[in-house]
Amino acid sequence: MTKTGLALLLRVLMDDYNILKGQLSRRLGSPDVADDALQDAYLRLQRMDLPSVKHPRSYLFRVALNVAADQRRSDRRRLARSEIELLLRVDHDELDPERIAAGRSSVRSLMEALEELPPRRREIFIAARLNGLPQAEIAARHGISMRYVERELKLALDHCRERLEMKLSEKFGPGRSETSDSRERS
Repeated sequence: MTKTGLALLLRVLMDDYNILKGQLSRRLGSPDVADDALQDAYLRLQRMDLPSVKHPRSYLFRVALNVAADQRRSDRRRLARSEIELLLRVDHDELDPERIAAGRSSVRSLMEALEELPPRRREIFIAARLNGLPQAEIAARHGISMRYVERELKLALDHCRERLEMKLSEKFGPGRSETSDSRERS
């Protein structure tokens, strides 16, 4: 763009700033976003090399809209501070030896509970929950009804839940709460 063309655009930007800001505010939904877009449009005009413009105010409006769209896309790609902190915590949590040990213990307890199930119930549970097979396919494989598959799954889940709750009760059970209650009474 020639120096006179750039000078014309900058003059229109200065003279019609409030009009452009009003139009952009209505279009973008925020006077602050409109203000930022116009300021960035000014900076962008300083770097541009374009031929002369016939409708400077329309051109400035379009440049500011493009700047706002670019900013919106850029903001979507950036992570918020809370998202970064969460990712750092997740990374840290994964390496926590205590949590790894607790997870392994839970898996062992679940495996023990599964071993206690009757063979067909265990097979149905594993097919449905671990292998993700549809209940209709499980019923066909075992030559049983869908209702029976549902019953077996419910019984297996109930058994596993009871066994895992028992393990937790043994570890953190009523002994602690009774002790803390008796201390409070003293």
